[in-house]
Amino acid sequence: MSLTLDTYRLLGRSGLRVSPLALGAATFGTEWGWGAEQDEARKLFDLYVERGGNFIDTAITYTNGSSERLLGEFTRDNRESLVLATKYTTLRRPGDPNSGGPHRKNLFASVETSLRQLNTDYIDLLYLHVWDFTTPVEEILRGLDDLVRQGKVLYVAISNAPAWQVSRMQTIADLRGWSPLVALQIEYNLIERTGERDLIPMAREMGLGVVPYSPLAGGVLTGKYSRDDLTATNAGPDDGTRKNFNLALGTLTERNLAIADVLKEVATELGHTPAQVGLAWTLRNPGVTAPIIGARTPAQLESNLGALEVDFTASQLARLDEVSAIELGAPHALLASDFGRTLTRGDLKVEGASQESAGRGTMLTAR
Repeated sequence: MSLTLDTYRLLGRSGLRVSPLALGAATFGTEWGWGAEQDEARKLFDLYVERGGNFIDTAITYTNGSSERLLGEFTRDNRESLVLATKYTTLRRPGDPNSGGPHRKNLFASVETSLRQLNTDYIDLLYLHVWDFTTPVEEILRGLDDLVRQGKVLYVAISNAPAWQVSRMQTIADLRGWSPLVALQIEYNLIERTGERDLIPMAREMGLGVVPYSPLAGGVLTGKYSRDDLTATNAGPDDGTRKNFNLALGTLTERNLAIADVLKEVATELGHTPAQVGLAWTLRNPGVTAPIIGARTPAQLESNLGALEVDFTASQLARLDEVSAIELGAPHALLASDFGRTLTRGDLKVEGASQESAGRGTMLTAR
């Protein structure tokens, strides 16, 4: 594969050029009990940019606003050459019902806050961060389009939303001449592949570049955990340790550790770390534009960038695909089966029919 950070990709149906790995800035600041303090965060930023990276991801409430504020400081001298992506909808003030959600009031207030924190006149890419099932989609789309027309936002995107809502929104935007969504941010990795059922194929069809977060499944795919770590605790996700955070979220399971074991075997064969190989697997999906990598030290970031140099054999990909296979569910199991294909084609061979699985990673595989 042999990519570099300055081997840029187009983001969805836009002309925006972004690096194949985005730098996640959720680690910028220590307000959440972990992360990098200012000097260390600056080193992360400088290393990424010096290697040719231009795509940086944050959100208005990451580390209670410190992430955006630090980026505002770091980007004073090169703002125009960078693509800054931020997000809105997460609650900014507990107790204030209108300081969260995707509605127009919070949208405009959030963007003004992000502009101040980022010390900039415009946001390159604004995501709706979390869907809430309450705000009419026309209100959201019109508000986003108004901000684009004002020049405060250049491109709009969405994260953590059902595929049917995203496709519906894109259709409405097209029909009304509003700014289209150009990116979809989802959790996607060897452990969490359910996005291959609908979200990733939908994104390819509707013109959204997929930007996966948590490509290493909260560190589970780095090989740092063992069966001893499966012991249940009473700790919750806010107790300050990554292990108990993953236990509370259900990420540490026997299945997931089995996936990590195979990943480690493949990494040893390739002479790379499990983290590099896990990231490289995500990069191989033709529907993926740029996974988001997070790091707390320059050494971690430098190591993760090694994912750009990983190349697989067909047998290695097959082993990873088999151990991480998901249930397809309805109607995908029927449509992917020989019986389903026979219903529409009989025994005829139709050129281009293999495109039916485009955008589904290496290949959706039923257990």
